[in-house]
Amino acid sequence: MLDPTAATRQIARLARQPGAPWLHADIARRMAERLAVIRMQPQTVLNWWGFLGDSFDALRLAYPQAGQIWAEPTQALLDRGVELMRRPWWNTVLRRSPKVEVLLEQDLTPGVAQMLWANMMLHACADIPAELKRWHTALAVDGFVMFSCLGPDSLRELRPIYQDMGWGVPLQDWVDMHDIGDMLAQASFADPVMDQEHIVLTWGDAQTLLADLRSLGGNLAPGRFTGLRGRQWRETLLKALESLRGADGRLRLTLELVYGHAFKPQPRLAMSQETSFSLEQMRAMVRRGEAV
Repeated sequence: MLDPTAATRQIARLARQPGAPWLHADIARRMAERLAVIRMQPQTVLNWWGFLGDSFDALRLAYPQAGQIWAEPTQALLDRGVELMRRPWWNTVLRRSPKVEVLLEQDLTPGVAQMLWANMMLHACADIPAELKRWHTALAVDGFVMFSCLGPDSLRELRPIYQDMGWGVPLQDWVDMHDIGDMLAQASFADPVMDQEHIVLTWGDAQTLLADLRSLGGNLAPGRFTGLRGRQWRETLLKALESLRGADGRLRLTLELVYGHAFKPQPRLAMSQETSFSLEQMRAMVRRGEAV
């Protein structure tokens, strides 16, 4: 679905930005509204890719008694999380909150949290099934996962523009929510529930639109144009984006937001296809009246 090398480079670039992508705190708030259907009150929340997810406030409001562990995919993002928590205003917040710590994904203790929260990161994973298995390992039994990501309709208005210009594909093919639900089941999660909503973003000018899209991520499609685009191409793109203006005069792009949650059930006992008994065991079963 996406180029793993490009995904690694994108994460490294986002780690160098001044802060988390501008949209993510709002999506975290929308996702937190869905927590009302979950009765469990976790003591520890695992905030997956915590720095880029920008969900600290949403989680603190939802579960003020819960400690947070930020699980980061790279050392650069771990360093950004640690740096953030050393700022003076953060110290004031953390003194009134349960413990918050930052760890690398691979350093997590299995079963460390009763809830795993992953805001706007799954669509940037090169191997979603493997990521879901990591989630399953990190969760305690009877814990639950809550996540959001981009769906296939996101930025759909860009595709015909690129096609008409012969520019290849503007973005990767994001995974449908039903396929993610199937992947959750294959990763041994139970009772997956998937939902979606569409939101429309608007801009006054194309320059700001492009800057905002770049701060959210980038084109990770394997079939994308991999060379450098020139200034003339950029000017052509800016003019082509004028076709996105709506009746209100603003440029418009659609995002499909996919939400999901699922539980980690008690492990099932492994059943053998064949069971063998010794002669003495069979005689004992007959004496107890267990054999038929």
